[in-house]
Amino acid sequence: MSQSRGNFSGRIGLILASAGSAVGLGNLWRFPTECGQNGGSAFLIIYLTCVVVFGLPVMVSEFMIGRAARVNVGRAYDVLSPGTPWKWTGRMQVLTPLIILCFYNVVAGWTLWYTGAAAIDFFPTLAASGDGKVFTDFFAGFVGSWWKQIVCLITFALLTHLVIVQGVSKGIERASKLLMPGLFVLLLVLVGCAMFMPGTADGLAFLFKPDFSKIDSGVVLSAMGQAFFSLSLGMGILTTYASYFRDDADLGKSALSVCIIDTFVALLCGMFIFPTVFTTGIEPTAGPSLLFETLPSVFQQAFGGSHVLAYVMSLCFFVLLVLATLTSAISVHEAITSYVAEQFKLTRKVAARIVTVITTSFGVFCALSLGAGSDWLCWGDKPLFDWFDYVTAKWMLPIAGFFISIYAGWWLSKRIWWTQMTNSGTRRFPLFGLFFFMVRWVCPIGILLIFLNELGVF
Repeated sequence: MSQSRGNFSGRIGLILASAGSAVGLGNLWRFPTECGQNGGSAFLIIYLTCVVVFGLPVMVSEFMIGRAARVNVGRAYDVLSPGTPWKWTGRMQVLTPLIILCFYNVVAGWTLWYTGAAAIDFFPTLAASGDGKVFTDFFAGFVGSWWKQIVCLITFALLTHLVIVQGVSKGIERASKLLMPGLFVLLLVLVGCAMFMPGTADGLAFLFKPDFSKIDSGVVLSAMGQAFFSLSLGMGILTTYASYFRDDADLGKSALSVCIIDTFVALLCGMFIFPTVFTTGIEPTAGPSLLFETLPSVFQQAFGGSHVLAYVMSLCFFVLLVLATLTSAISVHEAITSYVAEQFKLTRKVAARIVTVITTSFGVFCALSLGAGSDWLCWGDKPLFDWFDYVTAKWMLPIAGFFISIYAGWWLSKRIWWTQMTNSGTRRFPLFGLFFFMVRWVCPIGILLIFLNELGVF
């Protein structure tokens, strides 16, 4: 039994849903990490440039392919270019989110556990011990517990599933309209509190005061990689969402709005995190451990003088993590579910159930590979969790992004470009020539450089 395809009801819904796919751990964790490790403001300047020069054209290309095909990403290239090898580009963009969701649900489960710990005010108890390693040990103990990880993983997977089965307008769009404003409110509250910390001046200077001596080829390539990761490019999500766009949707303005929202959230995260870490004397280059091992301790140090404020800030932050992670997980799940439903002529509920079971099952193995099953779920000194992350981030995403730009710039007809970007001549698109040049020449070269950098060539 086939499902009828849904549509976003309006511009606000499609923008918030698309922005929700981009706003996630890439903003709350990866952006501050990359910014801290690559010179702060120097990285920020290059990052903003990369969003405009690379991210926006590729996003427009994904939107264009999705709405022109009006099918899921796995079949979009078959529809637009039947009987060609381009179909494998679409298939890759189904496999990539499938693998990502397996380990992403594991990290999402961590956010639930930490939110629960913040809700019961457990972090002050840990801080009272006076041991600097206590938060690191707390994280290691949680990851090493198979049942805690699995319970959190399954809980989060079911939350995502409940949204997906409701469909496009009643599920994805409604959830985005609820979750995204909540995310913004919480983030603004955190930034407002951070502005009164002793380290605010140093933190903001680190983030916004230009230091061009920090810019080198490594910073440029890291910024390009972060732009693609943060905007969810090459995952098939944006192509799938665009297939639900109405005919009168302005693809250029929609893509620009998503880029602005995503960048704004990343900046707000930096405006909160850097004043916080500078207040407590922690190095901004702390890296991935900043989110789960460092920040819980930072909240207790920065707001230790007010137990209520420390509690509220800690709880708000981890609720924010859950919301951001959920909006991204929904979009990743939808990219797979829409393909399964349409390819195998299943109802949305059945397709969603299949995807949830598969990704949750593999997610359990990913979780176990970090703790209880580390002795049999590790290969080459990498647990299964790290392998899934490595294969998608280092290989599949850059390759998919490269072929998307090649396809849109060199294979897809200019007639489809004109039809989609001008809505069959009803809208003006004065930057048509510039966008076409960017997609055809600049984006493939930039993505290729990212790919080679990820492989350690540079």
